[in-house]
Amino acid sequence: MSTPRQTRPGTSVPAPSDADLPNLAVIAHAADDLRVEQVPEPEPAPDEAVVAIAYGGICGSDLHYWTHGAAGQSILREPMVLGHEVVGTVLAAAADGTGPAAGTPVAVHPATVIDDGVTPWPHERRNLSPAGTYLGSAARTPHTQGAFARRTALPARMLRPLPAGLELRLAAAVEPASVAWHGVERAGNVRGVRALVIGAGPIGLLAAAVLVHHGAAEVAVSDLAEAPLARARELGASTVFDARDAEGVTAWAPEVVIEASGSVPGLATAIAAARRGGTVVMLGLQRAGEVPVEIATAITRELTLVGSFRFDAEIDSVIAAIADGSLAVAPVLTDEFPAEDALAAFARAADAQVSSKVLLRF
Repeated sequence: MSTPRQTRPGTSVPAPSDADLPNLAVIAHAADDLRVEQVPEPEPAPDEAVVAIAYGGICGSDLHYWTHGAAGQSILREPMVLGHEVVGTVLAAAADGTGPAAGTPVAVHPATVIDDGVTPWPHERRNLSPAGTYLGSAARTPHTQGAFARRTALPARMLRPLPAGLELRLAAAVEPASVAWHGVERAGNVRGVRALVIGAGPIGLLAAAVLVHHGAAEVAVSDLAEAPLARARELGASTVFDARDAEGVTAWAPEVVIEASGSVPGLATAIAAARRGGTVVMLGLQRAGEVPVEIATAITRELTLVGSFRFDAEIDSVIAAIADGSLAVAPVLTDEFPAEDALAAFARAADAQVSSKVLLRF
């Protein structure tokens, strides 16, 4: 973590207000071309508020735009402000009177629901809207700019007021925790079950925390590295496995498996480990194209294989659970860097051996 600014004994340096600081943003231009640049002040539409971003969590998609110039099939074709895991304070409320007032601390729901008018989809499951967009995404051109900036204009409907006393740094976990919450709830009622999480990255760790919150009887986590497994224990996991111990993992025979690694071996282990009649939630995003798995095992064991994509209204429950302390997230927030040091922060976030969720401080 960065060190505080030093002063002489008996002196103090007043912190500049948000409006006094240059409006820096973290922008991906191409693969291996990440820049911290000054951008113009936001010019909000009538239904947008200006938000002073306090913290932004670096997501796996942000890392992929930096290292590969693409996140899956979303290819970077123009400079794009990264970031969708953000919290901050409203500087100016939306002119049309919607949304929270100035001075309100907020989390951000980064999705925009869009119906393309052609593709059939269940409208009550808003995260599945066929033409929907997400902050900091290159899925469409022009790209949907993200929110890694000191000041940015955001639709008022995206803003969720935070309860009094909830620290903004802790609230930075709201968006990824909502992804994990949605994934766990895709398994149905997990109270009293034995559950396994494969992959102890930030989403996997948060899934373990959500399983504990939801009353799973036993929670196990598997990973290749020791440090993430230690964090899993901090979050309430009763058992941890070295992912290379395939025999031990499969012998544990969980009723619910949350596959959070997004790897082909992880998915294969999830299917092999789930007990007969169990449920496997595919929370980690697999590579595009064909993925080889032992589908015969899923058939003969009558496994339920369930996909999980982003989240919707769960964000409100997540905010309440973090605020009242019933959902543990602090062990996942391992590092913090000033936005000016974004390159160092991204490098740290790319090393899963030493970090989990890395935060940018704006």
